[in-house]
Parts: sequence; C-alpha cells; structure tokens
Amino acid sequence: MGLYLRQICLVGADLAAIRADLEAVFGTPVCHVDPAVGKFGLENILMAFGTQFLEVVSPTQPGTAAGRYIDRRGGDGGYMVITQVRRKAEQEAIRANAAANDVRVAYDSDRGHWHIMQLHPADMRAAFFEVEWDDVGDVTGHWNPSGGLEWQEVPPSDVTHGILAAELQHDDPQGLAAHWSAVSGLPVERRHGTPHILLANAALRFVPLRDDRGPGLSSLDIRTSDAARILSAARARNLPVEGNVVTICGTRFVLIE
Repeated sequence: MGLYLRQICLVGADLAAIRADLEAVFGTPVCHVDPAVGKFGLENILMAFGTQFLEVVSPTQPGTAAGRYIDRRGGDGGYMVITQVRRKAEQEAIRANAAANDVRVAYDSDRGHWHIMQLHPADMRAAFFEVEWDDVGDVTGHWNPSGGLEWQEVPPSDVTHGILAAELQHDDPQGLAAHWSAVSGLPVERRHGTPHILLANAALRFVPLRDDRGPGLSSLDIRTSDAARILSAARARNLPVEGNVVTICGTRFVLIE
C-alpha cells in the first residue's frame, strides 16, 4: 500500500503566538489558511515542510473537539496524522480495516473528486488518523487542504525540508503499533528495539510515555540543512531546547541534519 504522510496537525490555544514561533524558528512562512475549518469552531494555519505540511488549529469558541483535546491532554500538542493514498480502493481498504478493529469514522466527506476520512482518536488510542484520496493523486505537489497548488506560491524555507517521522507515545507502545498496523494494513518493524510502521515517505514511531500527558502525538523528526540556525532561533525566543530537540506547541521537534 502506498500510504504517504502529507500533513501533521497540532492543536494550540494561542495561534498567533505559535505561528510567530514556528515562522521564526523554522524559517517557514504560512502558505495557506483554510476558512472552511470555521464550521468546526476553529482557525488554522498551514506551513510547507518540503512537500509535506504542518498545520496548527486553534479553537475560536467553547465546546469544540479541539478544545476538549487541549483540556484532556493538559495543553497544546499533537492532534492528527494525515495521510494520502493514490487509489480510492486503498482508502476503502483502510476503512474496512478500521471497522474490523472497532475504530469509528469520526468525519467522512466524499466530494466526488476528493474524499476525506478521519478515524476517531479515542479508537486509534493516541491521535486522529486521517486518510485522504483525490483524483489528482499527486503525493508531492497538489494537496487540497493547502489550496491545491497555492502553497507553491509561497517561498519555501531554506533550512526545513520535510517530516521524516511522527512519534506516538503510549503506555503500551507495542500494542499501539499493532493496532495502527491492523488499521493501516502496514507491518510493524523494529528499529533499534522500537516499533515502527514505515509509510511511503516517512515513519510512525511508537514509544513509551515521555511525560504525564497520556497517550498522544508527542514528537516529529524534521529534516533540516541547518540545525544550528534553528536551535539558535529557538533559544532567542526562549523556547525549550534540549540537544537537537526544540519544543513548540507542546510538541518535540527532533532535528535531523
């Protein structure tokens, strides 16, 4: 199966502050704002990390699912793992796997040329798992959530080049990996003793709880050509820095140079 990591979504309370931190640290301007998320009581930004995207959503009203997620996890953090398949049959296979494993579809939008399927974070035990298909099938260019090709009109960062891995923490990482494997249809592989699921262009890594926030999307591995510049910019903004790791929006960004 060709399952591609196209986007990671974070959730945070102060979108303006998070945007300022991300733009300053990663040198990545906002490439798209989607007004359609307003129907969910949210506002958002998207930034291109190579041909993948980092999205941040923020509640604009009380009672949203995103707001409840912030409350449940005790602050800002990871929210969604968003993937793309080239063939609709692959999306339908994951839908069947989800049903067989008692995973609910939290949101389903079939627009003919574009079909979004989000699997429930409680049933996925750590984060939303979204699988998208569209009739363009371009896994490195056209991407509907970023306005099709609109994102390419914004100059890219010269130091931040992609998302290599997303890390999900859980008190039973092996069990979580097996569950995501059963739903995605992809095998679990062990790398240095840690379970991974290898996507077509990135990896999902499953680790024990790093903190007291419970299961969730905890870290991202970021491909960069200048880790020192990113770390310096983070320190200048008084952001948490430890070794090659910067924390923004309650998420650890591990710099891989």
